Amino acid sequence: MHYILNIETATKNCSVSIAANGKTLVCKEISELGYSHAEKLHLFIQDVIQEAAISFSQLSAIAVSQGPGSYTGLRIGVSAAKGLSYALQIPLIAVDTLLALAHQVLKKDGLIVPMIDARRMEVYSAIFDFNKQKIREVQAEIISEDSFAAISEKIYFIGDSNEKVQSVLTKSNFVFLDAIQYPSAKEMSSISYQKYLEKDFVDVAYFEPYYLKDFLFAK
Repeated sequence: MHYILNIETATKNCSVSIAANGKTLVCKEISELGYSHAEKLHLFIQDVIQEAAISFSQLSAIAVSQGPGSYTGLRIGVSAAKGLSYALQIPLIAVDTLLALAHQVLKKDGLIVPMIDARRMEVYSAIFDFNKQKIREVQAEIISEDSFAAISEKIYFIGDSNEKVQSVLTKSNFVFLDAIQYPSAKEMSSISYQKYLEKDFVDVAYFEPYYLKDFLFAK
C-alpha cells in the first residue's frame, strides 16, 4: 500500500489529505476570508495522519500543489512539503493546481477552464478537455468580452473567479459551475499517485512553486 500526503495551499483553501493507492482516505480543509494556512497546516497534517491510523514512517511520498496561486499560500505549503520530504527521506511530487481544480468537474463533454483569482479582472487559467488533458497552458490573463470567444464548444468555468467574470463572459456556450471554487487535496490523490508510479518527482533542494509572475497576490 502506498500512502501519499497531499498538501494544497494555493488559494484560501488550506487542504490536506492522506491517500492510499490514489484513493483519498481522509481530508481536512478550511477556506476562510483571511489566510490561516500558517496556523492550520501543520495541525491538519497531524490530524489526517492520526485519522488515517498510519504513521509518518508509512508515507511513500509527499505531494504539494505547485501553483499558480497565492504567493504566501504556496510558500507555506511548499516549505512544509519540502521539510517533510527531506526529514522522512521520501520523494516530493508537484501537482498542477489548475489540474487538481479541473478534476472536480465530472462532465463528459466540452472544455474545462479552471480560474484562480488574481487582481481586478485578472485570472490564472488553463484549458482542459473533459478527460483532464491540458490543451492550453497556464496563463495570466485579463478577462474581457473577447476572452474564449473563438471557442464554440461548451466551456465549464470553475474557480474563485466565477463571480467577477460572469458579467463579462456571456456567450451561450459558457457554463459556470459556481459550486466549485477552490482546489482541494482530495482531487490531488489520483494525480499524485500516478506521478508516484511514473517516478515523476521534483528535487527537494531546488523545487520552487510556479508563481507564473514575479509576484502574485497574497490576500
